[in-house]
Amino acid sequence: MDKKERLAEYFHSKHYIPLKFDELAVMLDVPQEERTIFSDVLKALESEGCIFVTKKGRYMPCTGANERFSGVLRCNASGKFGFLVRENDEDIYIPFSAMGNALHGDRVLVKLTGMRNGKSEGAVVKVLERSKEPIVGVVFTKHGKLLRVKPDDRRIYAEISVRPAGAAGAAVGQRVALSGLSFSPDGHVFGRIDAILGESGDLSSYMESIILVNKIKTEFDSGTLDEIAGISDEISWDPEEREDLRGLTVFTIDGELARDFDDAVSIERLDNGNFYLGVHIADVSEYVREGSMLDREAFERGTSVYLPDRVIPMLPEKLSNGVCSLNPKVDRLTLSVFMEIDMSGKIISNKLAKSVIRSAERLTYTDMNRLFENNDAEMEKRYAHLLPELKDMLSLSEILRKKRFERGAIDFDFPESEIVTDENGEPVEIRTAERGASNRLIEEFMLAANETVAEFAYWSEIPFIYRVHEAPSIEKLSAFQLFLKPFGLYVKGKIDAENPVKPKAFEQIIDKVRGTVVEGIISRTMLRSLMKAEYRAENDGHFGLAAKYYCHFTSPIRRYPDLVVHRSLKRMLDGRPSLDFSFMRTAAKQSSERETSAEYCERDADDLMKAAYMLKFIGTEAEAVVSGVSAFGMFAELENGIEGMIRLENMTDDYYVYNDTAQTLTGERTGKQYKIGDSVSVMIVRSDLLSRKIDFVLSEDVSHDILAKFDETHKKRSRRKK
Repeated sequence: MDKKERLAEYFHSKHYIPLKFDELAVMLDVPQEERTIFSDVLKALESEGCIFVTKKGRYMPCTGANERFSGVLRCNASGKFGFLVRENDEDIYIPFSAMGNALHGDRVLVKLTGMRNGKSEGAVVKVLERSKEPIVGVVFTKHGKLLRVKPDDRRIYAEISVRPAGAAGAAVGQRVALSGLSFSPDGHVFGRIDAILGESGDLSSYMESIILVNKIKTEFDSGTLDEIAGISDEISWDPEEREDLRGLTVFTIDGELARDFDDAVSIERLDNGNFYLGVHIADVSEYVREGSMLDREAFERGTSVYLPDRVIPMLPEKLSNGVCSLNPKVDRLTLSVFMEIDMSGKIISNKLAKSVIRSAERLTYTDMNRLFENNDAEMEKRYAHLLPELKDMLSLSEILRKKRFERGAIDFDFPESEIVTDENGEPVEIRTAERGASNRLIEEFMLAANETVAEFAYWSEIPFIYRVHEAPSIEKLSAFQLFLKPFGLYVKGKIDAENPVKPKAFEQIIDKVRGTVVEGIISRTMLRSLMKAEYRAENDGHFGLAAKYYCHFTSPIRRYPDLVVHRSLKRMLDGRPSLDFSFMRTAAKQSSERETSAEYCERDADDLMKAAYMLKFIGTEAEAVVSGVSAFGMFAELENGIEGMIRLENMTDDYYVYNDTAQTLTGERTGKQYKIGDSVSVMIVRSDLLSRKIDFVLSEDVSHDILAKFDETHKKRSRRKK
């Protein structure tokens, strides 16, 4: 039992009487030199809700009549109430009047005060730790020498005052980032401005806010840039340590706008008729050395972040677009995996090697799709020197794809939106992204390489980072079954822990809805019903791919786990000691967390661009498909994938009742019913950049009163920004 546990036991014993800090130290015979450590232990117990400190400074146990609970305060966007969120226990309702000086995101101590609608209600008695989340807001007025900032996040109900010393030159009407919150005795909140993000109405200021709130680092440290300056643009290598593959026909296939090429492919036909596929990945670990500033920064970032108007790279461009990128006609260091694959798609053997390649061509998905799908004469002529290899690759990719789905992998190849921006970062077009045969070809080859390397590492028993995807939880699966019921669909198999559902059951659902208007809706809902994939130092398989072994090996320029995977493999190939297993766990956890932040940032940025794009279509009508139904209205999706909300309050022709089981809205008087998949005509009536939400009204419900209501809301928000 450690010190903290012994102290907790003491506080909760029948012999304990309320004591102050010095009295406790004397009672427990704590030496003077250990009192700082003793204080830290007490603070930890307080933070965990084990004890609390009275106004007179006495320590009390959180039991019986004094029972207290700790957790994070999550406020409602209205600012009128919140909840104490506790791990593995029900939330506690906190009315606004009982929040004290606590704000959304703070870790607080709460005492129970009663019950409300069968739920526990409480009051904040102490703020244990202020939220460290970034705060963004708009300077809306100047009161004397103080600037007043209204947070963008409506859950932070308090306006923040900024003294001249902390104003950083900000002016009324600008969006700013704040920190260092403190409370005055009269309850006012003060903070300091760390950065000016731009004018409040500018799209760029919203984008900078998204990047900041999601904790995405945009600038490289000076030490990292100093290290980069010392890296030569010319490669050097030892022929004794690397295979020279420069005589092999190798090429890259990527998007037209891609600038960093971290994978190249090659193929040969063996005398026995089998394919000999080579996947060659940029050897980034040769330049990003363990323990270097570059390495520490790559670890911190975890991944590149892809936004509609920019890429925030994991590595500086000198590496990502330069010496590491597999550009055509230049020598590059790589890590290659070769796979002999028979006509059924079975991998007969494999080989891993440190190598040097020279890419023959930089091919694009657009050109290759024209070649593969349209037999384009111009493409055939331009790439005549690669046609045999390209045809073999296409054949092999189709074989691999067929085999993967036969074993039960889930095919999430549903249409996604692509956002096109101009030179100013403004959205000019939102369209359905095209995915053709060449996209699927590269996907299959990368999947094969990732599986092969993961299995190789597993049986070699080396410390490694795997990409793990667990089977869906019983709760998520049950919810998805309810969602499917109105469509006459269900996931085959028992919903219990002992007999987990197979991935093939999900693929069968996709097969049934493929090509229908609800394909994208059901596929996206299915994706949300599955567990989130993550990185782990242990191999637990990949449910979605129906793979026993899987890792990320093919993108070390933009993903830190791939870089670590390369290091582990190269240590084994070189006969050097393995990496530390505990580091693998640390790197896996960090990479998973940074991936989540990047995904949130990318999602928020996409939603912002969609809202900005739709501003120019306010008042226009369009055809849409109902994509979701709820107690407060329904969602509808336009042809380009943009989704808007049709609020129940604006469906004026009848009083509509929500049926949770059938997922329908039905008019009491007319019997008119709306369900997912229905086609509807809508008018775009509002698009809000701050909330990133879009509002539709059914065309048949459009009236002067409804349009006036949306117009007035827009005017109020505009006035707040000025």
